Amino acid sequence: MRKRIIWFLALAVGITAGAVFVQYTQKASTAETQTELLVSAAASLKDSLTDIEGMYEKEHPGIQLQFNYGPSGTLQKQIEQGAPADLFFSAGTKQMDTLRKQGLIRESTDMLLNELVLITPRDSKLAFATVKELTRPDVRTIALGQPESVPAGQYAKETLTALKTWDVLKDKFVYAKDVRQVLTYVETGNADAGFVYKTDAMTSSKVKIAIRVNPGIHAPIIYPAGIVKQTKHPKEADDFYTYLQSEQARGVFSKYGFQLP
Repeated sequence: MRKRIIWFLALAVGITAGAVFVQYTQKASTAETQTELLVSAAASLKDSLTDIEGMYEKEHPGIQLQFNYGPSGTLQKQIEQGAPADLFFSAGTKQMDTLRKQGLIRESTDMLLNELVLITPRDSKLAFATVKELTRPDVRTIALGQPESVPAGQYAKETLTALKTWDVLKDKFVYAKDVRQVLTYVETGNADAGFVYKTDAMTSSKVKIAIRVNPGIHAPIIYPAGIVKQTKHPKEADDFYTYLQSEQARGVFSKYGFQLP
């Protein structure tokens, strides 16, 4: 009887060990066959692309998406200097056009539209009827992205220049490395107001939209996405590029406030 019990225990241990080994082998095999795609994307896309990442990887277990978020101008420079990237998703056409002219983008298309807004802290007493009122003495600091590298900063500069207030306001500016840092400055009260995209403002309960900037006084806010010519995974890059234009992905972008062309 004791021998039989020992035999059954040994069999059970053997089966369990075998199952663990098979599971480990399957995981190791999956890891070995996974393709990693690196997407350089504008910081303002982080929330929507995080959702899309989960959806896409669930449907494509052989793909692991990695995102390099930052200001579009900085990402452009990285690609120019040979930094690895399979796709580029910019918050401005200027950066994509520059890379295309240099032959660094194989294929691209305009994916999304956005809107520039002026935000203030949620509990701020400041109210504005026009952007020109930023010249008031009770407005001490205005956050915006570096116009040279951050498209939202570029659009803000175009707006203030058109309204002949750029030079007047220069001493009030607090420059940020990307649009999400602008959002943080306003959230924390380190800036009285700031220029961000509507989609960024929608992600925070700590700010409110004070003004929706007239889109006619700055360049259209267009988000193009493209496949980097140097990609080592052309098929996988093509597939994800196509997915970004699918109804599933477009639904996510709409949820986060982006407009679709």
